[in-house]
Amino acid sequence: MKNGLIKKWPLITIIIVIIGLAIAFIIGQLLPNIRTSSSDIKVNITDPALIKQGEYIARTADCVACHTTLDGETYAGGLPMLTPLGAIYSTNITPDKETGIGNYSFDDFKNAVKHGVAPGNKALYPAMPYPSYQLMPDEDMAAMYAFFMSDVKAVNQPNVESELPPVANWRWPLAYWQVLFDRKRDFVPETDDAVLTRGQYLIEGPGHCGSCHTGRGIGFQEVALSNAGSAEYLSGAVIDGWRAKSIRGEQRGLGTWTIAELNDFFKTGRTDTTAAFGAMAEVVEHSTQYMTDYDINAMSSYLKTLTPAPNKEETLPQKQDITTQKLLDGDYDSRGAILYAEYCQVCHRADGKGVARIFPALDANSAVYSKNADSVLQITLSGGRMPETPHDRMAFTMPEFTNLSDTDVAEVVNYVRNSWTNQAPKIDVDDVVKMRAFLVKKPKTSTDIAPDLTIDTQTEGAK
Repeated sequence: MKNGLIKKWPLITIIIVIIGLAIAFIIGQLLPNIRTSSSDIKVNITDPALIKQGEYIARTADCVACHTTLDGETYAGGLPMLTPLGAIYSTNITPDKETGIGNYSFDDFKNAVKHGVAPGNKALYPAMPYPSYQLMPDEDMAAMYAFFMSDVKAVNQPNVESELPPVANWRWPLAYWQVLFDRKRDFVPETDDAVLTRGQYLIEGPGHCGSCHTGRGIGFQEVALSNAGSAEYLSGAVIDGWRAKSIRGEQRGLGTWTIAELNDFFKTGRTDTTAAFGAMAEVVEHSTQYMTDYDINAMSSYLKTLTPAPNKEETLPQKQDITTQKLLDGDYDSRGAILYAEYCQVCHRADGKGVARIFPALDANSAVYSKNADSVLQITLSGGRMPETPHDRMAFTMPEFTNLSDTDVAEVVNYVRNSWTNQAPKIDVDDVVKMRAFLVKKPKTSTDIAPDLTIDTQTEGAK
């Protein structure tokens, strides 16, 4: 009898697993109904004022950056987002009735944006920042709905299926993810100051800054959704091969930035010493440059209230600049110095200060001396350009240096990150190899490609 039970145990185990999965599937189908609710709001999608308001709110939420491909139709989707398991693609959110959201009711729209549940109880991947959008009031959802339904061009473009492997591409388990990591919450102001409260809301809600600047946990969830939740909030992360720096108060974060510099950066994508490249350039180009001065100042003011991230240096030791004079004297004491003089010095200068609003400084630039070198590696290997805004003369370009060997890239990156007053951990050749491999798979975005201008590193100027 005992031996018979032992022989049947594998079959019993399989049956138990199948029953468990079936129950989980049924509950998973029902869970989104718990997460969503209907609304009594009636939306007049032809109201010009409401449409205009919705356009602004969509800019604050930066919908265009994720739902538009390079040279693609605006909001038509198809942008690949790399994950460790494969690519997923953003969806068509134009009002096309066949391939977009043209048949969405207001409740459908609100539930997808705020709760991550599309029609048919289809749970959305958490690449969509609905944990942040959850804080947005239904009135703002109504304005966005009017904008998308009445002012966005309908584009018939089928959505692209994800490249996730079987099981990982199942949607119903995502409902459990939502229950675990996207608990219902309301916006809770940290202060009664109107400016700081507005800034906190924009950062924490529609701006979804934590999606890039907060680390992820084992379930790909943001480890904190607000400053009240943890000081890990906005303490930095790596996304799409870029180091999304800490935007808290330590020196490698925003400790050396002023509110005026942050305002300038959000509006123009540059300051006298630094510039936005990569993912942040997309944010400026598609979102923050369109925001009102009040809202920009509110975000900057709030960010400057954040304390330093835990376990990070609040300040760095003073370091004397001995690099500038050596370069001016032609005293190239390392391979990195030779490479810098050959490829970098013409734009970024011997003192590493660059040219204000044209060539970013390398010295004392917290994006350069970050502990994580991914951003410096990526822009060295793939180049990029500043965001296009009407506030400066042109979007200057950083050329790519793929022609350099892995060893030379490591040498010049280490040189830049530890010259002048900079202090940063060194990288090795393996780090360069990994970044090259990543960039082979990474899709190009609009700020990866120069529109008309390339910089000639051998002769000063542009051609």
